[in-house]
Amino acid sequence: MKRGNEMKKYTLENLDCPMCAAKIEEGVKNLACVKDAAVVFATKTLMIDTDNIYQVQQAIDKIEKGVVIHEKKQEESFNVKNELMLLGVLLAAFGAGFYMLHTFQTPPMSYVSYAVLVIVYLVAGKDVILLSIKNLRHGKIFDENFLMTFATLAAWAIGSHEEAVGVMLFYRAGEFFQDLAVHKSRRSIHSLLEIRPDYAVVLRGGKECRVNPETINIGETIIVKAGEKIALDGKIIKGKTSLDTRALTGESVPRSAKIGDKVLSGMISLTGIIEVQVEKIFAESSASKILDMVENAAANKAKTENFITKFASYYTPVVFFTAFIIAVVPPLLDMGSFSQWLYRALVALVVSCPCALIISVPLGYFGGIGGASKKGILIKGANYLEALSNIQAVAFDKTGTLTKGIFTVTEVKSFGKYSEDEIVKYAAVAESKSSHPIARSIVDYAGNINYSINEYEEISGRGVKVSIEDKEIMVGNDSLLHFTNTIHDESVCNILGSVAHVVIDKEYAGYIIISDELKDDTIEAVNKLYETGIKNITVLTGDNKYATETTLKDTGIKEYYYDLLPSDKAVKFKEFADKYKGSGYSLYVGDGINDAPVLAMADVGVSMGAAGSDAAIETADVVIMNDSLVKLADAVKVAKKTKRIIWQNIVFALGIKALFIILGLFDIASMWMAVFGDVGVALLALLNSMRVLR
Repeated sequence: MKRGNEMKKYTLENLDCPMCAAKIEEGVKNLACVKDAAVVFATKTLMIDTDNIYQVQQAIDKIEKGVVIHEKKQEESFNVKNELMLLGVLLAAFGAGFYMLHTFQTPPMSYVSYAVLVIVYLVAGKDVILLSIKNLRHGKIFDENFLMTFATLAAWAIGSHEEAVGVMLFYRAGEFFQDLAVHKSRRSIHSLLEIRPDYAVVLRGGKECRVNPETINIGETIIVKAGEKIALDGKIIKGKTSLDTRALTGESVPRSAKIGDKVLSGMISLTGIIEVQVEKIFAESSASKILDMVENAAANKAKTENFITKFASYYTPVVFFTAFIIAVVPPLLDMGSFSQWLYRALVALVVSCPCALIISVPLGYFGGIGGASKKGILIKGANYLEALSNIQAVAFDKTGTLTKGIFTVTEVKSFGKYSEDEIVKYAAVAESKSSHPIARSIVDYAGNINYSINEYEEISGRGVKVSIEDKEIMVGNDSLLHFTNTIHDESVCNILGSVAHVVIDKEYAGYIIISDELKDDTIEAVNKLYETGIKNITVLTGDNKYATETTLKDTGIKEYYYDLLPSDKAVKFKEFADKYKGSGYSLYVGDGINDAPVLAMADVGVSMGAAGSDAAIETADVVIMNDSLVKLADAVKVAKKTKRIIWQNIVFALGIKALFIILGLFDIASMWMAVFGDVGVALLALLNSMRVLR
């Protein structure tokens, strides 16, 4: 699902459990004042489209009391030292109570031991018990808080006092280490995105002032010294430097910049002092847009993520009723005492918490998005990351995507009364209003032209028609000649290369051949895509057959479509993608500007060379910040690795839980083992999820 621009981002303070996040999202979505909403536990954010945020806060208060909406991002507080001290005290008290319980069997010391255990239980389980009571009032009994409270109180009832306290204490410890792992995971992911500058030095009244970048206006001048981040997008007006662009493009090789060159926020000046005239405010700068896009990406959830959330809502009640059957049915069949089978049922309850799945899956996807951004690949959602892992059909635009898009005139041929210089001159005038690379190459080749255009008409997908003084000039491709019924020699329809035909006063005057060449890494990129398992690759181009065949002969791409109008590209892409629809997803790679209809049609639309291009970032689902096609294979590899790790977590977590339930059924696993199995699996799943960052 592609979310609209009306979605606003808020921080959810005190959101500490993944099940709580799922419940808040479900509850908020059902409000009449909410059009769309997504809660992202990985970033503690609420993405929402509503006109009544006050009503949303009231609803959240009923679902999870204490979770507060903030407009600005809150610093995450996590006091490790205090929690560790409390756990240490509780563990020592538990040890003392356990020792006294088994050493002093008679009053008054036996009463003291019970009192110590009760205090440890209540302090360790206070939050769990209170949440379970609150949820019980709202009819919500199937969550980890209720299950843990029920299991430990039942253990008290059957005389397993130390196990009841131990399970609650170690559950508290497990939750702490789980929260710590989530906190460190968030920090690891956000550390990849530290491109937003903390300050900027601006010239005001002839003085250098160190200020917050948000206070700087368009037109002001900022000073950037060696080693400092460029705070806002702009143009160098003084000085020169080498720029580290890794944070934006993933490229490790510095590039030089001089007066007149554009620079983007997030880049680092390495060697010199430069003065930059600001062209965009901070909120519209490249660094801000990229950060917002990556952080907001988690709101577009993958099918696997939604499935796990829904699965958890059924999984916990199923385990609860399974435990009920284990506790009740065997004693009725004279297979043992009720207390024996109740204990075995409690083992199943303790191990049943689905937190390992609900935490590790979204964090895995968020980690994948963060890891890709480090390589200069911006993925707008977990849904697109998941789709990238199963791409079966890839289509490329040719010009500027597979090729450099840098055209040069290599031949001019005259037919009839006009000289080659006149053909170039008239063609340049006709193309002077166009921004197409071929048009610009003709204009540059012609040099100075001093004609004014009286009338200008663009013939979509074919060329242009203009009036200059008393002449009508048409310049375009071969289809223009046939569309306008211009008489021409058949041989000019079969010329190798990109051809601009020139028609003057409805008479064919000649043609201009313009050459382009493959990017340096195109062949390597195509081979790497094949290596990832993608077998179906095609090219869609408006160029003629011969130019297309010549360009692609060394790429290994055997399927291509040529002479396509912009509207034809969308039709051809749909035909191509439909052939492989049942086996996977389709992907289209273009420039993000002229390919908008096809990018929108594809399951995953990829835009190339988008550093500094707002249009490309807005249009595509995946944005490659430089012109390196090899990054496309890198994106697929990151997606496949993320998917592999997520399914490892799912299988591992469910497998271990099933094993402990079976072991408990045969009286092999105790409640001690069950709680270690539960929190241990969650921690291992979290650590495994973070491998995607490497």
